[in-house]
Amino acid sequence: MSTSIFSGITWLAVLVAAIAYFMLGAVWYSKALFGTAWARLVGIDMNDPNKKKGMGQMMAATFILIAVTVIGLAILANRLDLTVIISALKLGLITGICFATTAVSISFIYESRPKALYFIDCGYHLVGHLIAAIILVLWR
Repeated sequence: MSTSIFSGITWLAVLVAAIAYFMLGAVWYSKALFGTAWARLVGIDMNDPNKKKGMGQMMAATFILIAVTVIGLAILANRLDLTVIISALKLGLITGICFATTAVSISFIYESRPKALYFIDCGYHLVGHLIAAIILVLWR
């Protein structure tokens, strides 16, 4: 198997973009933004100490999955030779809408979850894709 698809990727940019996307989650799901509404819609009592068990594993898994997403974005940015902000915005919007939010949407169709939760979760991934794409494209 050829690994040439990974050549030309700036791995430090991938790491920074993954951290930025991950940290967006800390802000997005905080009480300052959507955390309280999200917890209510999901049915989680944020004051329940039992809900904090296994949080480290969940956070680690989340970061790994975000890193995989960012690697995919980096491959696209590199292969498409994107170097300007408008291209970064287009990449983030296209992948955010066509990949991230559609994947979330499929789950929501079958889970019959509240629409407000849908918009919170999709908004997070759309903004995350935008931030990651901007970092990856401008870092090149």
